[in-house]
Amino acid sequence: MKKIVSALFIAMAFCIGIFNQCDAYVNRQNAVVTILDKASGKTHLLAIPLGQMAQYEKLSFFVHACKQTDPFKPENAFMFVEITQGNTLVFSGWMNKNEPGENPLQNADYDVWLVRCE
Repeated sequence: MKKIVSALFIAMAFCIGIFNQCDAYVNRQNAVVTILDKASGKTHLLAIPLGQMAQYEKLSFFVHACKQTDPFKPENAFMFVEITQGNTLVFSGWMNKNEPGENPLQNADYDVWLVRCE
């Protein structure tokens, strides 16, 4: 009987451990990105409203989602964005604030990183 109770206790602890690892995210209405213009060597901050097209020189941005971690967890932010240059889609995917080198836009003219969601 002790073995069964011990096995159930371990199984419960394992299940609770798995479910506690799930993070909650807060949806935000704006994404703030840093844009590096490689020709001039200057950076620019751009706030992009969720669901609206935003323009910076040759780039057009459309943010589908901007999520921030739960305020009680370590801070991080993610956005799903489509970036076009002219009529060409140059980036489509998730960007992670805490891992800027993981999935940024890097092309011949510009680099783009997520700064925060607000």
